[in-house]
Amino acid sequence: MSGLATVRQIEAVGFRAWPATSVHYDGTWAIRMTAAHPSKRLNSINPLDPADIRDIPARVERASERFRAYGRRPVFRQSPLAPPELDDYLASQGWERLDETIVMTADLTVMDLAEAIDQIPLRDIGRYVDASLKVHERDTSLRAGFSELLNGIRPVKGMFVIEEGGRPVSVALCVHDGAMAGLFDIATSRESRRHGHGRAIVASALKWAMKHGAKTAWLQIEAANAPGRALYEGFGFTEIYRYAYRESPES
Repeated sequence: MSGLATVRQIEAVGFRAWPATSVHYDGTWAIRMTAAHPSKRLNSINPLDPADIRDIPARVERASERFRAYGRRPVFRQSPLAPPELDDYLASQGWERLDETIVMTADLTVMDLAEAIDQIPLRDIGRYVDASLKVHERDTSLRAGFSELLNGIRPVKGMFVIEEGGRPVSVALCVHDGAMAGLFDIATSRESRRHGHGRAIVASALKWAMKHGAKTAWLQIEAANAPGRALYEGFGFTEIYRYAYRESPES
């Protein structure tokens, strides 16, 4: 599979695994918006064809107006599918480049997960949401939006939590879509780090995905997160491509 074909495949499963409430297309630009959740992945303009460079200034303005109507700052998500001409235009207009992210994949068919715990995923979305917000130290105001997001995931999902003393210390979400399994929302609480919880929950999630027939695992991690990258590289994950955001100078 060629480079851009791989990117398109991962982008497609990524959209299904992390579904926006509203998606509008302007040519091949997917304008994803979710009023109930602030995630940039759920609230960004996603160009999906490097050759689609028609009327860039006018289309940027139209897409930006949609964001302003939602009360959100306009954001483009610039993957290898975005035209370089668009990125040059946004840079010339003062759009700030933020949050460079690495997309990594690993071959599950050669991964040794024999020692991983056969953890049964949670079925209770509310319980997982509460655990995730606590571990990530996020505001409880996000509870409704995150619950709506999880309810909207159509592929099979596994929600994993490790607890100690009755409190959650690590969480992971795994979405199995055909031959692909995506990892999301992975975190360990600050006071419980460096005890192997992150590795244990990732191993359990991957083992679950493999047993359900997944052949390839994938994930997204901010480039600045060196400890996280080291963890995933230990499982055999390697970089496939990167993306970053361009945020409007005007709200």
